[in-house]
Amino acid sequence: MEDTQARELIVNALNEGAQLRLAMGERSLDAIMQVCHALRDCLKTNGKLLLFGNGGSAADAQHIAAEFVCRFNRDRAALPALALTTDTSALTAIANDYGFERVFARQVEALCQPGDVVIAISTSGRSPNVIAGIEAARARGARTIGLMGGDGGSMVAAVDIPIVIPTDITARIQECHITVGHLICEVVEALLQSAE
Repeated sequence: MEDTQARELIVNALNEGAQLRLAMGERSLDAIMQVCHALRDCLKTNGKLLLFGNGGSAADAQHIAAEFVCRFNRDRAALPALALTTDTSALTAIANDYGFERVFARQVEALCQPGDVVIAISTSGRSPNVIAGIEAARARGARTIGLMGGDGGSMVAAVDIPIVIPTDITARIQECHITVGHLICEVVEALLQSAE
């Protein structure tokens, strides 16, 4: 590949990502605000946040959880958030004994309480193990949030608050998912601080 082609690829990807963020803002602003209020209410009443997804979405789950536990922009008390993608012993035992489709549902059954919030992340909205985790969370009385791409797959109907990134390009979906995660962290911190 020539440098001029590489530069064009970079510029096109940046422009595509910028346009997609603007479209996401227009399409999903109300849903993002609903998520922020749900998390504020959950955390104010001693609930916790559980997150999960596969591959890059697993990394996003871990990233967002870390921002809540540590801090995002403000020094504040640690907030209870847990990515269900990090315990290799639990993941491999559940996958071995119950099948990979149960790796999140089984952990949700063990850890989720009524009033908690679950954020499920899937670029396609069709991952069977993510959908099983959502179903387990709903059965335990948790609010469910879905970050998806494309048409949202079957997750759109499975969650309380869907946020769908309007593209089928996995990389752009993941870029927008972490943007949504950062927005949520920033707003929830501000909401909790203003309530003190």
